[in-house]
Amino acid sequence: MLRGKHIILGVTGGIAAYKTPWLVRDLIREGADVQVVMTRSATQFVTPLTLSTVSKREVLMDLFPPSTEEPTGRWTEHIDLALWAELLLVAPASANTVAKIAHGLADNFLTTLILAARCPLVVSPAMDVDMYRNEVTQANLVALKEAGCHIIEPESGELASGLKGPGRLPELARLIEFLEKILTGSTRDLAGKKILVTAGPTFEPIDPVRFVGNRSSGRMGFALANAASQRGAEVTLVSGPVSLATPRQTTRIDVRTAAEMMAAVDRLFPEQDALIMSAAVADYAPATIAEQKIKRDRSGSSGLSISLKSNPDILKALGSKKTNQVLVGFALETENGLENARKKLSEKNLDAIVLNDPGVEGAGFETATNVVTIIGRSGSPRTLPKMSKFDVANEILNEIAPILKSVR
Repeated sequence: MLRGKHIILGVTGGIAAYKTPWLVRDLIREGADVQVVMTRSATQFVTPLTLSTVSKREVLMDLFPPSTEEPTGRWTEHIDLALWAELLLVAPASANTVAKIAHGLADNFLTTLILAARCPLVVSPAMDVDMYRNEVTQANLVALKEAGCHIIEPESGELASGLKGPGRLPELARLIEFLEKILTGSTRDLAGKKILVTAGPTFEPIDPVRFVGNRSSGRMGFALANAASQRGAEVTLVSGPVSLATPRQTTRIDVRTAAEMMAAVDRLFPEQDALIMSAAVADYAPATIAEQKIKRDRSGSSGLSISLKSNPDILKALGSKKTNQVLVGFALETENGLENARKKLSEKNLDAIVLNDPGVEGAGFETATNVVTIIGRSGSPRTLPKMSKFDVANEILNEIAPILKSVR
């Protein structure tokens, strides 16, 4: 599968760099044409001579010649290579290089090349366990995933420091298998599917300046839209009022109220293969909306009573008239979670429901992470550990991807 493919291998400063000559050898045996690019710190662990020998190409490290008096024709070499490459793999990727890529820094040949590259970027982080688990490193890896970078999770085991845990560079066969999946397009398993995602809260007006709402940030829905788009789906995102950037290659429709969300989703639903309803739609709205701002009672003798009416149950309404679409709902519960989630799964004719409890640390509203239980039609729950909402989004998509293959 790699025959004739142009692959750039970026090598950074970590003890696992000693494995890269064997990685280059195996890539070439698979038929790939390999260009190695090293950082200066990587040369402390493996020599450029070794890698140039096995790759049959000059190893590149510097943007500029060693002397201003030395003639050079390399002023656009990083651009030329960026256009030549069909895949760019950074292995091992040190915590320092991961941080640079995540924040767009370009202070060496490799990071400059990464900014210019049009091909898929694959990063294989390898470092000591505490560096890998550090919150900053984890946030940087999430940022790379959200930007469309492919991350090969490190393996666990004994590390060079003597500590044990995640941080080992994966076995070479696993690295090559991962590259083959990307180059054959199998990571875009939702290509050709239309997925509708709802996100955020709804704001139900009381008067021109006040509303009934909730604390939903919209992050879960936006992560779902981003993940589905990266996996090849044609994504439409219907969002309540949030302060988030629209994911790339996603059509966004902004709404404010439950009624507006209902109208948008009902109009779009017939043409969709799946609807993932992650929005926190307000259950109630004021029965009447004051035309002018309601004034405070200066005497303080009386409070304010607001009469509420029920909002439409969007998911239940669509579940009653779906044909072969896949429906996914969310259940935020503070008690009897599994029982209530299973009840909603049945009553709303869903294919899966995602349960979470805002009382659990790292879950719920206004967090970058979530802790969820996914329940499919079989009713068997699958509880996930705390992870980024982007990773949760991919787990939800993994749940419905087999069902989507059989629709339309």
